[in-house]
Amino acid sequence: MIAIGSDHGGFELKNHVKKYLEDKGIEVHDYGVYNEDSVDYPDCAGPVCRAVLNKDAECGILFCGTGIGISIAANKYKGIRAALCSDVYSAKMAKEHNDANVICMGGRVIGRELAFMIVDEWLGAQHQGGRHSQRIAKIHAIEENQ
Repeated sequence: MIAIGSDHGGFELKNHVKKYLEDKGIEVHDYGVYNEDSVDYPDCAGPVCRAVLNKDAECGILFCGTGIGISIAANKYKGIRAALCSDVYSAKMAKEHNDANVICMGGRVIGRELAFMIVDEWLGAQHQGGRHSQRIAKIHAIEENQ
């Protein structure tokens, strides 16, 4: 299951990606928002990040206007490795090298077809381990020492 969420700026793109995933037979849990009323992106990151951390979801996808704010908020959750993805190559590397468990996109900066390609590439990629796992371990050490 994939956890998905947005603020008002990412609402429309979130809905397109949700439908795209569901049409592919992928289970999605939408943690909101459910309309375009203004809301603060840090409040929207929490439910998706907690679902990933609690293993209620395999991974998460978050949206805001640019993807920047919600990715910053998501990365404040210990154990979340959220990557802002605006292109297909970054989505692939986010999984292969960084084992990103959340990706973030900007509803005002990328179109829906590109978002679909980003999601497909990220979901289809596998973490490569090896030296990349060592680097992720260093990130975890930083979290533990803060």
